[in-house]
Amino acid sequence: MFVVVWEFTVDPAHRADFDRAYGTDGDWARLFRRCAGYVATELLYDAEQPERCLTLDYWRLPDHYVAGMARIAADYQALDARCAALTLSERSLGNFVSE
Repeated sequence: MFVVVWEFTVDPAHRADFDRAYGTDGDWARLFRRCAGYVATELLYDAEQPERCLTLDYWRLPDHYVAGMARIAADYQALDARCAALTLSERSLGNFVSE
């Protein structure tokens, strides 16, 4: 399994919108479902800092992720721009492989 992990600080004023966009059945998951090899998205909130969260996007293989991102690049950029106002910060924590 290949996992792409992002960390976000959610703007409290936009928490519900963020959950709708980044949750398991949110806008991002629906976009990724158009790609072969996409498995699921998980949204985790920090128990001690409720504005901090992680998204984990699961793909079968790294090649699926690379091909999928190339296929949806324009739609990805548009959704990313639309969601920018929902967060105070975001950063990639990396891409991980489970054995």
